[in-house]
Amino acid sequence: MYFSFKDKKISGIALIVPENERSFVDDMKLFNADERRSTRLAKVMGYDKHRIAPDDVAASDMVEFGFKRLFETGDLKKDEIDALIYVTASPDHFLPPTSRILHGKLGLRQDIYCLDITQGCCAFEDGLIQSFMLLDQPAVNKVALVTTDVLSHKVSPKDRNSYPLIGDAASITVVEKTDVGNSIQAVIKNDGTRAMALQIPAGGFRMPCSAETAVLHADDEGNERSLDNLVMDGTAVFNFVMQDVPPMLFDLFGRAHLTKDDFDWFLFHQPNRFMLQKLAEKLEVPYEKMPSNVVEKYGNSSGTTVPAVTVLTFEGKDMPAKQKVCFSGFGVGLTWAAVIMDLYPLEFCKTLVMEE
Repeated sequence: MYFSFKDKKISGIALIVPENERSFVDDMKLFNADERRSTRLAKVMGYDKHRIAPDDVAASDMVEFGFKRLFETGDLKKDEIDALIYVTASPDHFLPPTSRILHGKLGLRQDIYCLDITQGCCAFEDGLIQSFMLLDQPAVNKVALVTTDVLSHKVSPKDRNSYPLIGDAASITVVEKTDVGNSIQAVIKNDGTRAMALQIPAGGFRMPCSAETAVLHADDEGNERSLDNLVMDGTAVFNFVMQDVPPMLFDLFGRAHLTKDDFDWFLFHQPNRFMLQKLAEKLEVPYEKMPSNVVEKYGNSSGTTVPAVTVLTFEGKDMPAKQKVCFSGFGVGLTWAAVIMDLYPLEFCKTLVMEE
């Protein structure tokens, strides 16, 4: 589905990461794998460090910390927030919605729209589309868009395919109306027939967690995981990204009367460095325009990797008056999406570290 918007902008982005940092060297000690092979894999995939939240930290705890810091510094005023969109695959509870819990902890006013969206790798793009639609309403002038996950809690430490790359993080993006007359184009696509290529089998009503679902089993490559853990068909996901994402992007560029050369940045979801570089080659864009440095610094935090790479690209730098960017996510669902828009100098662009 395609969307078109006008007179909307991103005015600030904060990335929140936990203090606890693990290295791939430490992770290798957990795996039943040849050390030299693991080291080669780390170089190709971009593994180095990743941030892991403590077991007693929920995804919303990082968000609450981030909001309170933004309120304290004056980067954001709570009374200006007209809508709170909370996008995650790591809800605090089945009920109540996490956005309402956060609303209460932050002391936001009652006259506010709260929405929870269950989403993974396309969290940021899905959230932006919802934010832009809300901003078409006269009563909504500023939206606080949250993406957050603590998927490390659902990954087996004995799974070398997933554990070294998964990281925990959150983001707060302020989206608001503007009168600059800009144009925004977006698209989101879904294929539920391939949904189980990326899944956590147990934990919902279909298969509740139990003693049986917690038992670890080894696969053909020696990875040990249970039904409570995240499991990914890496080959299927890679093929999906290479086959389905480029046509979506080129079609969107055409609808916007743009070519790939018109963009300053391609700020994409970051499964790993190898996949991003192959995607850049497929699109015939320079690696420099499609940064792939999130996994090596923080880990793959699902939909938060897009705001993460945005902060890594612009934090502490003087932004030009206008940058043409393409945001894109792809993964869980299977879902793939993109938003193309102008990015103007941000009122805040910062990384906040949540200490233990």
